[in-house]
Amino acid sequence: MAKFDPEAGYRKLNGTLGWISALGLLSFSLFQLYTAIFGVLTAQLQRSIHLGFALALIFLLFPASKKARINSIKQRFQITWLDGLLAALSIIVGSYWPLFIDDLVMRVGRLTIIDLTVGAIAIILVLEATRRVVGLPITIIAAVFLLYAHFGAYMPGFLQHRGIGIDRIIRSMFFTTEGILGTPLKVSAEFIFLFLLFGSFLVKTGIGQYFNDLAITIAGRSVGGPAKVAIFSSALQGTISGSSVANVVTSGSFTIPMMKKLGYRKEFAGAVEAAASTGGQIMPPIMGAAAFIMVEFIGGISYWDIAKAAAIPALLYFTGIWIMTHFQAKKIGLRGLSKDEMPNRKEVLKKIYLLTPLLLVIFLLMSGYSVTRSALLAILASVLISAIHKETRMSPKDIVEALINGARTALSVAAATAAAGIIVGVVTVTGLGLKLANGLVDLSSGILLLTLFFTMIASLILGMGSPTTANYVITSTIAAPALILLNVPELSAHMFVFYFGIVADITPPVALAAFAAAGVSGGDPLRTGVNSARLAIAAFIIPYIFVLSPELMMIDTTWSQTLWVIFTSLAGMIAIGAGMIGHWIRNMYWFERILAFGAGLLLIYPEGASDMIGLGLFIALLVLQYTIKKENKNQLQRQTSGQTL
Repeated sequence: MAKFDPEAGYRKLNGTLGWISALGLLSFSLFQLYTAIFGVLTAQLQRSIHLGFALALIFLLFPASKKARINSIKQRFQITWLDGLLAALSIIVGSYWPLFIDDLVMRVGRLTIIDLTVGAIAIILVLEATRRVVGLPITIIAAVFLLYAHFGAYMPGFLQHRGIGIDRIIRSMFFTTEGILGTPLKVSAEFIFLFLLFGSFLVKTGIGQYFNDLAITIAGRSVGGPAKVAIFSSALQGTISGSSVANVVTSGSFTIPMMKKLGYRKEFAGAVEAAASTGGQIMPPIMGAAAFIMVEFIGGISYWDIAKAAAIPALLYFTGIWIMTHFQAKKIGLRGLSKDEMPNRKEVLKKIYLLTPLLLVIFLLMSGYSVTRSALLAILASVLISAIHKETRMSPKDIVEALINGARTALSVAAATAAAGIIVGVVTVTGLGLKLANGLVDLSSGILLLTLFFTMIASLILGMGSPTTANYVITSTIAAPALILLNVPELSAHMFVFYFGIVADITPPVALAAFAAAGVSGGDPLRTGVNSARLAIAAFIIPYIFVLSPELMMIDTTWSQTLWVIFTSLAGMIAIGAGMIGHWIRNMYWFERILAFGAGLLLIYPEGASDMIGLGLFIALLVLQYTIKKENKNQLQRQTSGQTL
């Protein structure tokens, strides 16, 4: 896991350093819980303390070199003098606003040499911490943006601006709430941390293994059962996971060997897990924590509006993968799991109560509770629910470990959102967002479909190698404004770039989730990436549909319209899945595959005429499939009878 996911390569410190790091992580969680319960501090105080904790702990826990990171799961590294120095500087940076807030506010932006020095150190620390715990792509993007801010006078064409001095850059980045201490870090400090903590408590109750057992119980006996188990399990894991790579390694270590044993090729087995795990990031209610940032960026909408809008697209995404694995299993004649390979159904259903905290958080968010209050009550519920049975009961030690693990998980998000804040700050101070939006619109001559295509390409490139939260911040800041300029509804525009930023994880050449799955399956990484992108075809189609027709996101629709959209869209995914695999009731001819794909597109597009034409094609193909299969069966019987005579 450390090979593909930098945030998994933390040091296993022992002795005094181990106690210091554990105490630091515990203190981080307790600080976040305290402010969530008794009230968040002022913006600069809450975010700078959050940042200080995260930076100091990153330099203690994460080695500087890639080699050390990969080997850190096998060896016990101690920190170097440079790590200690950077951790100490991080504490100073995190303490600067709390110690001198009155003076800084009184001077209203007039910075001293000491202020500028601390601000410059903060920028460098954020970039280095992001490189260590998140990876190079977002670090390079943030650094390039800083260079663009300073050297804008030398840029060509519409990218040119007057250039910004070093002192103003530092002021914007650390002494306002438009840079490092901006909206992305705000969401990390106030919302995301609590939900990651909630996920950590759920893991301690054993819900991760329970997801696998429940998935096997529901889908294990069906055709190609292990692949469907992977899809179902990954969808559930994705609701509490903030990383597609972590999801792949966690559930894939269990599901991929099962698929290979059943007869799936290595590349296909890895692709199923990668596509399903990546889909967890677009799965309500958590959506890789990006939904909380979306609320802040769009404004004027609730969290539940976003979760509701994402529901049908997420359903179609997982339906598409499910259908294609089903048809693939039928095509190559794979079976389900045997009775002996299945867990005890009664024992699994006895533990259904473990889902209560997850269902509770959904109910609370639907009922209008604040995100903070919902997360706190869900954490409390996970502790109480775990006490029902001895094997899931959390001891005081388990609770402390959950607090420590939750804080450790949050480090990468804090670093990524701080780096994303640099990007947002540069976009704000230079007006780059509007420049890029106008550039994309000019490039496409104002044609919406062309603008959507160019925005998709930009989002795929910008999303490569970035975690979900930073991924969304970057794509929404740089790519979404182009769509909004063409009067695309703001929520649709943000969801469009979010989707394509996410599927960058399974789109070659980077495809981190697919490469991680290949590492587990032993298959070829590039072929695994191609297969996963093919399985996730819905993610490349659905965003276009919900931009052109927002009914797919349940915007301004009645319940009857919503049910009809769900019905036609699911039928459309069945047709598309059959066309992609080349099998439905029987193996399909080439022209049937084309017709099936076309029928699927018509059915997914929520419009009366397209639905009727698509439904007609769907039924015609179904009848044709059944008729030819029956005729082939009769012909085979006649041949068999003739040979017998």
